[in-house]
Parts: sequence; C-alpha cells; structure tokens
Amino acid sequence: MGINIPITKPYLGEEEKQLISKVIDSGWVSQGPKVAEFEKMFAEYVGAKYAIATTSCTTALHSALSVSGMGHGDEIIVPSLSFIATANSVVHCGATPVFVEIDPETCNINPDKIESAITKKTKAIMPVHQMGLPAEIDSIREIANRHGLKVIEDAACAIASEYKGKRIGGHGNIACFSFHPRKMITTGEGGMITTDDCNIAERLRRFRHHGMSISDIERHKADKVIIESYPEIGYNYRMTDIQGAMGIAQLKKLPFILERRRQIAGFYNKALSEIRHIRVPKIPDHIYHNYQSYWIEILVSSPVSRDAIMERLLDKGIATRRGIMAIHMERCYSKYRVFLPETERITKSTVILPLYPSMSDEEQRYVVQRIKEVLQ
Repeated sequence: MGINIPITKPYLGEEEKQLISKVIDSGWVSQGPKVAEFEKMFAEYVGAKYAIATTSCTTALHSALSVSGMGHGDEIIVPSLSFIATANSVVHCGATPVFVEIDPETCNINPDKIESAITKKTKAIMPVHQMGLPAEIDSIREIANRHGLKVIEDAACAIASEYKGKRIGGHGNIACFSFHPRKMITTGEGGMITTDDCNIAERLRRFRHHGMSISDIERHKADKVIIESYPEIGYNYRMTDIQGAMGIAQLKKLPFILERRRQIAGFYNKALSEIRHIRVPKIPDHIYHNYQSYWIEILVSSPVSRDAIMERLLDKGIATRRGIMAIHMERCYSKYRVFLPETERITKSTVILPLYPSMSDEEQRYVVQRIKEVLQ
C-alpha cells in the first residue's frame, strides 16, 4: 500500500464518543445544555464575556453583520485573499464587499490600504486572521474608531492564536470562529461568535433561533406556560447538543493540539527554510500563531511551477492545497473586480502543506524530502 498523507485529520477519540453517547441517551439532541456549556467554556478560553454558537462560521458572520445593522447600501471592507465565505456573508446580508490589498508578508489585510477604501457608505471592517495568523488588530481598530466603523473579525482559523498576548476573540470586537474539520477543533460543522456586548449577545441568541424571544431550554425549565414572541426576523442557525458535546471534548484537547501543531510547524520552518526557491511563513514578534494551516510561497526563481509541484507531490501520496483563494478573481464576484497585485501573486504562488496533530515524524520528513526532490 502506498504512502497517503492527507492535508489534515481531525483529532478525535473516545472522549467525543462518550459525551455524544450521553447526549443521545438524554433524549435532548437539539440545542440545549451542552451547547450552553460549550459556549461558557469557549468564552472563558478566549477571554470574552459572551459566546454564541451557530451552525458554521459563515452563519456566524452573517448573524454578526445583520445584528450589527449591516444591510442594503452599506459597504464592508474585507481582504480578497480569503475563503469565499468571507465575502458571501457580506452579500447575504445585502451589503457590498469592498476588497482591499494584503500585506504579502503575513497574507492579512494591509492596514495602510484600508483608509483609502472608506466611503460614506462604509459601515464596518472585517479583518481575516488568515490561516490562524492574527491581523493587525490595533491598527485596524484605530482606523475604525476614527471613522465610526465596526470591526467584525473573521477568526475562522484563529482559535488559540494570540495578538500582543491576548487570545483572538478577547479584544472587544465581535469575532467569528469555525469548527469545520480542517480547523483547530471541530464539531463536524459549526461556528461561534464572541462579544463583550450583552445587547449584541442577546440579539444574536434570538437571531439564530428564528428571532424567538425565549430559547427552548428556558421554556422547558419554566414552571408555567410561556408563549413565545418574535420581535424580529431571524434564521435557524442553531448548533445541536451533539455538536456541543463534541466541542466540549475538543476544547479540552486544544492545548495538546496547539502544542503539536506548533512543533510540526517548527520542523517545517527549519527544514524548508534551507531549500532554495521557497519562502516559509514570517511571524511578527507580537504574534502567537496556532498554525491552523502551514503555507509556503514558491518563488519566481523556482524551476517548477506551483501547480506542477502540487501535482508531483500528489503523485508521491502527499495532499496539498493551493494558497488561499482571491475572491475577486472568482466568476461570481466579477462585478466587484479590482486590481490587487499582491493578492493575485500570493494566491498563485502559495501551497498549503499537510499538518495535523497525529502526523508522525516520519511523515513530516517524507514531505520535506519529496519537496526537495521536486524542486531539484
């Protein structure tokens, strides 16, 4: 049987099975006490006052934008270098994404490019902590405060990452996280919103539950009949208790997952930095990176193209992914077409390599050796 190294593997075990089994036995499998417990644990972990679970990071972003008052005629500043869900969430709430250039060193939105994109229609800035590497939050917040804008963080990849000693999600903005299987921890699918604003938190809880004035669990615990009301229109964005139980188990494993990912990234950094034609990630001193993904840039000096490298590695049993997409280059966003040279260069020259907690030392060495062979 040949070598098969996937791009990632979720770190799951008996703990998840046991907690999920207890939920099934309880009979309460929709949103309930386990989701509430997971929310409390998550808020405490990131350092936020409130956490609100959703079905995905996309629905988390849509909820955050909608509850923050974004709608038709509004503009939201976003990087184009991101998964398409970032811009989709803006369009879903009726607003217009305004794509801004990145800093090619970090692949995050460049604060120096934001101000020139602000108009009378601008209502928010949505920085993306790309591949888990935090964006320059302080600079972005300073610009936002000066222009009266909201900051809503797309923190899909950034669980456990830190900016200036504080975990992402704990900086006072609204932040949205993902629990997709490629992320640090997973609930299969799922998302989380963190905020310090009690009014926003309460509206988000209603928004994910059709706009209903009271949750099912509150109604279930009541000692009298409660007739719910619907003060606003919402969506069904509820996480199930099965997912909540899985999230609890995963969050307890996060310290190990984080440590192991950083160990593997450290090996990659040392081994790959010695190979010509490759640039490894550059991490600013004030950033603590979770390495949700590990990317390399294939330099113009390379004798082999990025796509050819990916094909040859796949032939050797190594899965890779292209660097993060440029949303403005996709056909469905053609009417928002802009020229972002750094974004376009990075999306065409970067490769994401396999990285997951159970990855063995032998597998790591195999990946590096095959890259060396391909580039030679």
